[in-house]
Amino acid sequence: MLEFRDHRRDPAAWSASLGISREAIEIYLASDVIDLHIDSFIWTRIFRYDLTKRHGHGLLGARFYSQADLPRLREARVTGGVWAITTNPIVPARLRGPLFFRNLEKLRAVFAAVPDDVEVVRTLAEYRRARAADRHAAFFAIQGGNALEDFELIDRIPDGLLLRVTLVHLSTSAFGATSSPLAGKQPGGLTPSGRELVERLNARRIFVDLAHISRRGFFDAVEAHDRSQPLLVSHTGISGVHEHWRNLDDEQLRAVAATGGTIGVMYQSSFLGDPMFGGRAISIVNHLEHIVRVVGDDHASLGSDWDGAIVTPRDLPTCLELPRLVELMLERGWSAERIGKILGGNFLRALGHLRGEN
Repeated sequence: MLEFRDHRRDPAAWSASLGISREAIEIYLASDVIDLHIDSFIWTRIFRYDLTKRHGHGLLGARFYSQADLPRLREARVTGGVWAITTNPIVPARLRGPLFFRNLEKLRAVFAAVPDDVEVVRTLAEYRRARAADRHAAFFAIQGGNALEDFELIDRIPDGLLLRVTLVHLSTSAFGATSSPLAGKQPGGLTPSGRELVERLNARRIFVDLAHISRRGFFDAVEAHDRSQPLLVSHTGISGVHEHWRNLDDEQLRAVAATGGTIGVMYQSSFLGDPMFGGRAISIVNHLEHIVRVVGDDHASLGSDWDGAIVTPRDLPTCLELPRLVELMLERGWSAERIGKILGGNFLRALGHLRGEN
């Protein structure tokens, strides 16, 4: 069993330690708190970062890594998270699939080692059971669909176990073009294989995640997508607040909202429009607010990218400070209902839409 402080026993002490109101803490504790993109497993793969051990801020002051682990996520009352297994594009295509399955089993073993604290879930009903049992509900995702260039691999994944696939990551692949300037200037969109991947994910009721893809590829995927299923953008910034290659514009927001999907705002300071090493949590709220203004409060979520080699706002260096976001939302005059939707309710609605209530 993991060791962590249960702040439900003394909410007043938690509010005092974070310098926020008791109201913010009470709203936070009453809410589903779900992160659409946790990337901490990448450090387990690189240097055996133990997800079951409580870490401090690491060698770099919680910059780039050491922002989350299971004890801290439990203490922060993060009730659910989508855990990414990132594809290494340098690995030859024929080896990426087998490597994904090995990493999937490694991550499952991490969670299985702490069954009192973590439960792997696939559906809305399973999430609710895990929440009722006071366990962190863990979903699985692939970041970089090029792990699945052999389409037969999709059918080898146990039914429902994979919640989400980010079609492309930081490199252009057989499926389409990335938005990253690392790939050079190119007008590329989704390839025919990329369109087929979208169709196969739809058939398995796996979220099509449009983070990282080029703008043309984004709309190619929207066109290929089954409109009866919600689209997802797991972690992004918003161009209406800060123009950036990694961020979505208003037309893209409307395209996701039209399917009933949701958009997770990430915590990388430079993508939010702040100095790389001088970001503030208010910038996250600014991006969430723009989503609400453009498409309403049913389509904004949290998609931190914890440990995804990001530099977080300095007043939100790790998951332990998450309730500060609620205080900032309250200062905007937002209702507890809207805050609850953003913290987790919008994702759960989209999950129920994709896979049903059971």
